[in-house]
Parts: sequence; C-alpha cells; structure tokens
Amino acid sequence: MATQTATPANMLHSIDAATGEPFGEPFAQHGAADVDAACAAATAAFDDYRSRPLEDRAAFLDRIADEIMAIGDPLIEAAMRESGLPRARLEGERGRTTGQLKLFAQVVRDGNFLGLRVDSALPDRQPLPRPDLRLRKVPLGPVAVFGASNFPLAFSTAGGDTASALAAGCPVVVKGHGAHPRTGSLVAEAIARAVAACNMPAGVFNHLLGPGNQVGSALVQDPRIAAVGFTGSRSGGMALVKLAQARAVPIPVYAEMSSINPVLLMPHALATRGAALGTAFVGSLTMGSGQFCTNPGLLLAIEGEGLDAFLDAARAALADAQASTMLTAGIHAAYTKGVEDLSSHPHVETIGRGAVGQGKTCGQAGLFATTAEAFLADEALGHEIFGASSLLVRCRDEAELVRVLRAAEGQLTATIQMDGGDTDMAGRLLPVLELKAGRVLVNGWPTGVEVAHAMVHGGPFPSTSDGRTTSVGSLAIDRYLRPVSYQNLPAELLPAELRDDATLPRMLDGKAG
Repeated sequence: MATQTATPANMLHSIDAATGEPFGEPFAQHGAADVDAACAAATAAFDDYRSRPLEDRAAFLDRIADEIMAIGDPLIEAAMRESGLPRARLEGERGRTTGQLKLFAQVVRDGNFLGLRVDSALPDRQPLPRPDLRLRKVPLGPVAVFGASNFPLAFSTAGGDTASALAAGCPVVVKGHGAHPRTGSLVAEAIARAVAACNMPAGVFNHLLGPGNQVGSALVQDPRIAAVGFTGSRSGGMALVKLAQARAVPIPVYAEMSSINPVLLMPHALATRGAALGTAFVGSLTMGSGQFCTNPGLLLAIEGEGLDAFLDAARAALADAQASTMLTAGIHAAYTKGVEDLSSHPHVETIGRGAVGQGKTCGQAGLFATTAEAFLADEALGHEIFGASSLLVRCRDEAELVRVLRAAEGQLTATIQMDGGDTDMAGRLLPVLELKAGRVLVNGWPTGVEVAHAMVHGGPFPSTSDGRTTSVGSLAIDRYLRPVSYQNLPAELLPAELRDDATLPRMLDGKAG
C-alpha cells in the first residue's frame, strides 16, 4: 500500500451525502511522492505477479472477494453514509463486486483469455516454407484505475476495472474517489489482506487518495503506468485521454463517460400497452436517483395511438416518485442546472416532475418533450443530464425517427419497446442501432448491467473513449492484454502454455483445440 504523508492541511474527510457534514476520522491525502512510490512498487511487482501460475492468480482474486465479504456491515454502513444510497442497493452492489472478482478468477483458470494459437511449421511448403508460429496475450503492465462516484463498490477500488486488470496479470494503482474515502479504504485494506494471505508481491495493489487534478494527473502521466480505466464524466474522461496521448509514450485510456440511452417506443407497443410502459419507464428513470450510466435519458416515439396514455401514466408515476439523496452536492448542483436549462428551452415542454425532496441534495425527477425538428437543430438537447431526467422526442414518421437516431451520439445502450406488429420496423432500425450502441435491448429497461460473458458495457464515442471494448463482463480483460507472436523458438524458450505438452485451450493450425 502507498504511504501517506499527513499534515493538517491535506486531510480528507468523509462527507455525509444527505447532510453535507464531515464525519469520522480524517484520511491523509496523497501527493506526488506517493504516486511515484506506488508506481515504483507496481513496476517492481509486475514481472513477479505476471509469472505466477494461473491458479495462484485466480486464488488471489477469490481471496479478495472473500476478504471484502468478511468486512461485513461496516462496509455497507460506510458506503450508505458516503453515497446516500440505500442498504439494499449497496448489498446488491457488494454481491456484484465479489461476483465479478470470482468470475474473473474462473476466466483465469479457464485460460481462454490468453488467446493461444499455434501455426505448425511447414518446412516443405512451396514456394516458401512456413515457420513455427505461436501466439499468446501478455499483460500490458501497471494499470491506473479511477474510482467512480455512482458505484462506490462495483466500479471503484475493487470494481470491474481492478478485477479485470489483476486477472490479466497487471498490478493496479487505484485513485480512490473523493466522495467515499472510507468505503474505498476499507476495501483497499481487504485487498491488502488478500495480498499477504496469497503471498503476492506487495506492489501488486496500491490505493491513493487525493485531489483528482493533482494525484490523478500525476498517475496518468507517470511513464510506468501502461493503461488507465475510468468511469465518470465526459470532461473528466477526455482530460485523462489528452494527458495519456501527450505522453512521450502514449497509453490507452478506457473511459466510460456519457450516454443518454435512447428508448424507442414502437407504435404497436404504445397502442397496446402505452400506460404500462409509462409506469415502468419511470421506475427505471428514478432508480437510484437516476445516477446510472444506463439511465433512460432519451425517449423516441412516433406520434400516434398510445403515446398520450404513456405520457399520462408517466406523469402520474412521476408525481408519486419520491426524491432521494444524490451522490454529492456537486452532482446535485449539476443536475439541477441541467434540468433548469432544459425546462427553460424555448422548444421544450415539461411533461411532469417528481416530488420535491426535503434534503439538501435530493434530486427532483423530470420528464420533458420536444419535437424531432428541434432536437435535430440543437445538439445540446442530446447531452447527458446525470440524474432522473429524460427527454421525449416526438417524431412524425419512421423516416424522422431514423434521422434522429443517425444524428444521436454514441450510446452505451439502445432499447426497443415493441410488440409483434412492430417487428418489421424494428428490423429496419436494428442496423442503425447496432452502430450507435454497445448493447441493444428489446422489451426491457437499460438500467442494470449483467456481469456475464456476453455482456458489453461500452459503445461508440462519447459513451466510451474506445468503442471496441467493454468494462463489464469477461471480455473486459482484453483491455489490459496485447498479443505477442513467437517464431521458431526452441521448446525450452517457449512460454509453458505454448509448449506442445501444454493443456490449456488453443487454436491449432486454424482449428479450435
């Protein structure tokens, strides 16, 4: 773990999300010297860690999950107070955090992530012989991970970025989010116990606390960091991308940033169950105060039967939706301004608002509407408002709907609410949607991301900085690996998993083995 140099001036307090008041013992913030020490330790640990047997690496991931569960209620209580999120949500998030660690442990054991390939030598091939070629994927090196504000467990200290990087064989340096230092520190201590219990090199994991502009920038610019994982705002993600690209040796930044996740309300679905869709939509919109990267911030519908029923039901459900505490005062202020700007737009009407909360940072939900013409004329209407706000775009026909979709930015998700009579139109829209989003849903709601092998939590810019990747699911490990080909190496020099007697799955001469 990184050392802390404490002075009264650089202490960081936990802040109660509901009251805005500090609580508990303060934490010493890290500085440039601590970043240097953490990166040096990660570099020193790299060769040792990546060369450990796969079973040892998998057991380490399993042990981290067990140590997190062993913290018990103090972890949930700290996260509740620092984030304002309810117990049930955080207990579920803890399960997701430990579950994805165990998923990656199994990925490591299976060995498929190594991408092993062998093309046998063909010395007699004409006109030229083929050499013996063998390929595996190797870890990039130390990875910097930035904790997220909206998931104090699943996307933070031991979240998906950390789990996938450790599974790939990369040491991790976490920049903990300033909104939940106590939660992050408890998890970091659990990881430290797992490091000791599994006899891993001490520098395989480090946890830093401190100002993002200073500690975070120093971390990304350190030449020993080989890649970055980030979940947060577009401005924050792009700032890291620019820093990484300005280095003498640029590195990849896998930033999950902004998305408004369009939901297409198809004509037949609206006609047959418009009211039910309106109620269900508000449930997705207001979940967790709308502080999900997959929150349904954009609705698209063709004017016609059922749309009024949808809006009436949504308006009624919003009126009953209780405002809840948002993650931080800053997030609440940004949400409030975004909603005010939207509601005052000359071509936007207010459909309905949620209840006004009693707390300082309670977010009042809102549903607004505009025309396709207005949406296409003002790109600001397509920007994310992080919270329980959504904009309905009224389209005159399918052609106008397609124009709106083509003009929209890249998204994490796109959802189709449809019935059987909508199948033909949905089929025509699907080729557009798959170029705009990383995940396409039918008859569901985008909030909630399953941690699974076939999941993609990513998408075209600006939903992510690299639309070829995912931050959730087993394919997330690929972000921190690169392929290396070995040509005509004698057996004694080959990595063990590429030797003829190795048992891990591989492709042999173009056929899966």
